[in-house]
Amino acid sequence: MPAMNNPYAKQLDQYNNSKVLTAKPDELTLMLYDGAIKFTNIAIMALEKDDSKKFEMYLLKVENIIDYLNNTLDMKYAVAKDFENVYKYLLGRLVDADLHRENAMNNMNEVNKHLHTMRDTWKEVMQIARGQGRQTATA
Repeated sequence: MPAMNNPYAKQLDQYNNSKVLTAKPDELTLMLYDGAIKFTNIAIMALEKDDSKKFEMYLLKVENIIDYLNNTLDMKYAVAKDFENVYKYLLGRLVDADLHRENAMNNMNEVNKHLHTMRDTWKEVMQIARGQGRQTATA
């Protein structure tokens, strides 16, 4: 339902804004991964429908999120270099998808797969950090 026809659109926007403003940094990172996945899926659907304008719009949104994640890395941690390398690789795949449409679907599916893996790993790290990690059975 379009936002203008939805009587609850304003409240939903306020809720989403509140959610972002009150989120912890780790939760914001999770939201960014979720957003990148959502926009990647929309870009893939646009490719399937041969809608270049929509594809380009959502491709740019994914690029912006990955660029933001890359630019906000805290390089004092050794693992940040690994994340930087992955983000640069993903950005390269997205640029290739934009420039070479014949390979775009493969590139977008690859990016989607990596984003899902990174998001799932991030969720697991958050759970472990909060003491909610998987419990191992003791004999």
